[in-house]
Amino acid sequence: MTSADVAREAGVSRTTVSYVLNDTPGVSVSAATRERIRAAAARLGYAPSAAARTLRRGRSDLVVAVLPDWPTGPVIDALLDHLTDVLATRGLFVLVHHHRDSRDLADLWRAVTPRAVVGLAPFAPADVAAMQRAGIQVVGSREPAGDGTPADGDGFDRSQRGIGALQVEHLAAAGHTRVAVATTGDPRLRRFADARWAGAREACRAGGLAEPVRATVRDDEPATDVVAAWRAAGVTAVAAYNDEVALAVLAGARGARLAVPGDLAVIGVDDAPAARVSAPPLTTVAQPVDAQAEHLAAEVIAALDGVEPPPFPRDPAYVVVRDSA
Repeated sequence: MTSADVAREAGVSRTTVSYVLNDTPGVSVSAATRERIRAAAARLGYAPSAAARTLRRGRSDLVVAVLPDWPTGPVIDALLDHLTDVLATRGLFVLVHHHRDSRDLADLWRAVTPRAVVGLAPFAPADVAAMQRAGIQVVGSREPAGDGTPADGDGFDRSQRGIGALQVEHLAAAGHTRVAVATTGDPRLRRFADARWAGAREACRAGGLAEPVRATVRDDEPATDVVAAWRAAGVTAVAAYNDEVALAVLAGARGARLAVPGDLAVIGVDDAPAARVSAPPLTTVAQPVDAQAEHLAAEVIAALDGVEPPPFPRDPAYVVVRDSA
C-alpha cells in the first residue's frame, strides 16, 4: 500500500495524506479530515516509509544499541527496556543489534542509517571514525587502556570496577582480611570480569588487605575443590562474579562441609531472583539499571543536541545484605 492508495480511500490529495501521517507542523487540516485519513490508513494497513521519511528529513529517528556477543540476562534486558522507554519520549526508536565478529559493523549502519549508535562495549577506532564521517552520533566508544584495564574516563567500566570494590568493602567491614574472587570463564564476559577484578584488587590495597586470589568457577556445578583449596589457604570470604557463580560457590561450600557465613562468607552480583531463595539467602550487589539506562539515554540526547553529556552517576550499585555475608 502507498500514500496514493490512502488518498484515494480517504478522498483527499496525496499531499494531505503526507501532511497528516507525518504530523507536518504548520499545516492546517481539519480534525475530521485527519481522522478520515488515519482511519483509511488503518484499514489499508499503510504506514509511512521510514526510508522515505529519513530522506525527507535528512535524519532518521532510529537509535541502534549495539550489544556485543554477550549472554543476555535480566540486567541487560531491563537496561534496554528502560533505554527504549526514555528515548521514546524524544520520538526515537531503539533497534538492538547483537553484533558478531563474523560481519563488519559498517554493514549495519549502512543498512539502517541510524541517527545515533550506542555501544555497550567500546567500538574499534576505525568504526567510530567511519560512523562520525557518515554523520552518525556515537555514544559509548571509549577503548580500554593498552594494558587491558578499563579506561579511567569510561563511566560504564568505572561502575564495573565499583561493583568489585563494593563487594570487597562489604566483606572487609565484616572483618574479613583474606578474600578470593570467583570469576567466570565465559570469554564473552571477560571485559566485565576484568573490570570487577580490578575493582576488588584496588579495594584490597586501599583497605590494607592481602592481595586477593582469583579462580575461574563454573556456574553449572559445585565449586567444591576450588572452595576447599581457598579455605586451606586461609580465605574466609568470596566475591563472586555474579549470583550464578556465587550459587556454585555456596554448593561447593556445602560439598566441602563449610558453614556459610561462619567458615566462608559469599557475596554475588545482580540480585537475581534465585539469590533470595538460596541456602542461605545470598548477599549480593544490585545494579540500578534504570539509572544506567537514563544515563545512556541522556548521553544520546546530549550528542544529538550538541551539548556536553552529563557525568556518569558515581558507583550507583549497592549491597543487598542477606545471610551469606
